[in-house]
Amino acid sequence: MSKSFRAFGLAVSAVVLTHLPAAAQTKVTNEGISASEIVIGTHQDLSGPIKGWGVPVANGMKMATEEINASGGINGRKIRLVVEDSGYDPKKAVLASQKLIERDKIFAMVGPMGSPTVLAAQDILFDAGVMQLFPLTAAEFTFKFDPAKPQERLKFNNLLPYVESTRAALKYMMEWKGFKKPCIMHQDDEYGKNVLDGFNQQLTAMKVQPASITSYKRGASDFSAQIAKMKSDGCDLVLLGTVLRETIGAMTEAKKLGWDVTFLGATPTNVMEVPMLGKEAVEGLYAASGFEIPYEDTAKGKVKDWLVNYKKMFGTDANTQAIIGYNAVMTFAFYANKAGKDLTGQKMLDALESGDKFLDIFNSPPTKFSKTDHLANTITQVQQVKGGRWVLVKDNLMF
Repeated sequence: MSKSFRAFGLAVSAVVLTHLPAAAQTKVTNEGISASEIVIGTHQDLSGPIKGWGVPVANGMKMATEEINASGGINGRKIRLVVEDSGYDPKKAVLASQKLIERDKIFAMVGPMGSPTVLAAQDILFDAGVMQLFPLTAAEFTFKFDPAKPQERLKFNNLLPYVESTRAALKYMMEWKGFKKPCIMHQDDEYGKNVLDGFNQQLTAMKVQPASITSYKRGASDFSAQIAKMKSDGCDLVLLGTVLRETIGAMTEAKKLGWDVTFLGATPTNVMEVPMLGKEAVEGLYAASGFEIPYEDTAKGKVKDWLVNYKKMFGTDANTQAIIGYNAVMTFAFYANKAGKDLTGQKMLDALESGDKFLDIFNSPPTKFSKTDHLANTITQVQQVKGGRWVLVKDNLMF
């Protein structure tokens, strides 16, 4: 995290913790905990426009749950994971969250999917005292504190934030390649707004004017108007605030127009399916990322074993999304173990804020939270599609 941003967060959070009246303490649920199990829930897009994310994330979560339970669980308790389908629809995400709270009595919401869906449902969780842990969105609302809302202490994010990762990758590309006319195409929701904010903030810092700013509605499949506009505006670098199929669609349209321009994707574009499905159309794409994507033919040790086991369990290759889902449950288990045998919501919250580091098997930056900072990491990489797979271009970037 940038020093100025972290300093601001520390100051604001310190005010939150030291000046809240006694009656405004954070309420944390103890639901979902029994002598034999811990119930956690999640909502994923299993049927909608980003099911290419939701399905492998759910698979990774299931794999982690089975591994943890097979090894004895968490201080003798097994995890029971309840997965609901939101279809990437905010209304469905709200209904799914209500069901998980009221009927399933979940202890925590772990790894819920998507910026608009998580945003729509998170206040329902907080009102019930349910922790929102490691959502599959890096939007700022998932980790920033509102001093007027002590229940927001219940949210923790272990992903690379969109604003800062966008700024770091854009700064690197602008300085490395000497681009003068950057532009952006972004999704018209909370995720896209965060990418746009990163774009605008970095260009302002570099005293560069955007050549073009265009958006599309979530779920769109035709990007001809946006690509034609950016080409007409003379863009030399296109930042994509897109997900999977939109990334491929935009670059395919550029190829049709014979437009040879450099594309840089936000972190959700950095998935195996983009080069696998996009093929030649996405060759050369750059993207911001948080960790190197492992491939089975080059992986070693625990990562190699994990990739093999995933394929045996689900009949398909593991991907970025599966790793993120797996890590969400493994991170939950790490801190639940730290909370001790007499697990309560408050003890889980204390464990999360203890400063203890969780290290995954994939060589990701360590996950570490404190009472004043519920965002784990801001160190950015840039990767590129070469020969049909992602390769590392630059590591350890910050804006």
